[in-house]
Amino acid sequence: MDHEADAYRTDLMTITRFVLNEQSKYPESRGDFTILLSNIVLGCKFVCSAVNKAGLAKLIGLAGETNIQAEQKKLDVLSNDVFVKALVSSGRTSVLVSEEDEEATLVESSKRGKYCVVFDPLDGSSNIDCGVSIGTIFGIYTMSHNDEPTTEDVLKPGHEMVAAGYCMYGSSCMLVLSTGTGVNGFTLDPSLGEFILTHPDIKIPKKGNIYSVNEGNAQNWDGPTTKYVEKCKFPKDGSPAKSLRYVGSMVADVHRTLLYGGIFLYPADKKSPNGKLRVLYEVFPMSFLMEQAGGQAFTGKKRALDLVPEKIHERSPIFLGSYEDVEEIKALYAADE
Repeated sequence: MDHEADAYRTDLMTITRFVLNEQSKYPESRGDFTILLSNIVLGCKFVCSAVNKAGLAKLIGLAGETNIQAEQKKLDVLSNDVFVKALVSSGRTSVLVSEEDEEATLVESSKRGKYCVVFDPLDGSSNIDCGVSIGTIFGIYTMSHNDEPTTEDVLKPGHEMVAAGYCMYGSSCMLVLSTGTGVNGFTLDPSLGEFILTHPDIKIPKKGNIYSVNEGNAQNWDGPTTKYVEKCKFPKDGSPAKSLRYVGSMVADVHRTLLYGGIFLYPADKKSPNGKLRVLYEVFPMSFLMEQAGGQAFTGKKRALDLVPEKIHERSPIFLGSYEDVEEIKALYAADE
């Protein structure tokens, strides 16, 4: 089928149609979730456009202020504003937690809804200058009461999330989403301005041949991580060594792991004894997606989605990816104890 004819196809599964189909499975549904998700999608389209124009629009460079995680650039500020406005204006949220904001945003009563959204508006933004893939990560919780919203409403274990996803701004713009019934990938068709279902029901391979970790931190690792990486490079059982792939942008590294299999590690070390990645809007959404795709996510102590954060910007070590690969690291930690 030629491209021109393809542009007029109406049988394409857009993300809007997909979410409406999901909604129709729940007769009691009032469409709130669909509205919320369409606002997140709109935010992703806006940021995708801004990222593509970043060099031209002089958006690159320091914003003149540092965010509380000390990695801010102008594009981060813009992305954060876009998502906060999109989420508040949906009228379906009560609490927002952003990587960019020190405090949670409690939505004013006239615009409140039953969802809480945690997000990193532009993960990996230090890579903007060199054109490496960056992305937005988000997770969604439901409010469990009708009282005044507080920060406590998002300090829940990851397994209580109702949906999670990320949007990657790379060679193509891709949104990967789970609403708790598997994982689906949608690619932005610029000619239609629509996300089209291109990767239905993503399943991570049971075992992969890639490991992804910042080896520059090796001297500070604990025993089990050191042993695992050594095993990846010098297997004793005659199997081929694993390949190392590390972009340094979590969305890009997790996306590759999800599609090709293998393991992504960001362990605790002497410099960062609690790990580096944030629990609510990095560890939880990515762990949710991995489990939904048939993989695992582990903190070095327990299943990642069973963590109960005490602060909104709390950090944790994380090992996630193919089921059998994560089993190996779990066994090493169990033996260490």
